[in-house]
Amino acid sequence: MSYESPTEELLVEFSDNILTITLNRPDRLNAINGPMLSTLSSTLQQANIDPEVRAVILTGAGRGFCSGLDLKQQMGNGESGAVQPGRRGYQMFDLHNSPPIVINRMDKPMICALNGAAAGYGMDMALGCDIRISSDRGKLGAVFAKRGVLPESGGCWYLPRLLGWAKAAEVAFLGDVLDAEKSLELGLVNRVVPHDDLMTETRKMAMQIAKNAPLSVQTTKRMMRLGMEEPFEAAVDHIYLQLLPLFQSEDFKEGLASFAERREPNFQGR
Repeated sequence: MSYESPTEELLVEFSDNILTITLNRPDRLNAINGPMLSTLSSTLQQANIDPEVRAVILTGAGRGFCSGLDLKQQMGNGESGAVQPGRRGYQMFDLHNSPPIVINRMDKPMICALNGAAAGYGMDMALGCDIRISSDRGKLGAVFAKRGVLPESGGCWYLPRLLGWAKAAEVAFLGDVLDAEKSLELGLVNRVVPHDDLMTETRKMAMQIAKNAPLSVQTTKRMMRLGMEEPFEAAVDHIYLQLLPLFQSEDFKEGLASFAERREPNFQGR
């Protein structure tokens, strides 16, 4: 499959089996409008079925990762941009195949390169990625309670699973902005790196993932996701059924051969 940036507001670059998606509305701190929602979802869905894609990086242009949904542009409510109950725009965002749903379904590993502030919808999308590498300027704006809303696009589901109930409640109820070090302390990001090194370090991790057997990585992710909702014995049974076809794969044979020959494996994804 070929990847070209579908719009100036969503930049796409593909190289070395890594797809990098950049939210590109820096003047609006990469607030997402309606066309971006659709395009982001379709790009991720294409990547998920493309055997050439082995890892996806999601980041933002400029000084912010994503400030949330651009309700002002979408609703056309003048300068206020407020969501008004009773207006048609109140239900304008269809959750079916929306980016948070698509991200949660992804079998391809996703890394969030947190280049700046992520708030609202942007924070939920960041939490939906498998791994988060934060610039030392990165922030997670868990300010829902201070805006009269709630983490509507995955945050209510992810936070208790990432942090445990008590810490999730603290983050959600206080409504604070978490800087990079606090996010690292809580375990909401995997590591913090100097801002200028963010994409280099993120890509380094993505390339290490991409060199591994893609069928193994993707199946592991799928089983981890399903296992969060399964009893242990059911998870073990399902994992065994996934293991059988992996034993028949060319990559399994390559993994054994490279180990025996003491060389780096060359996986083909089949």
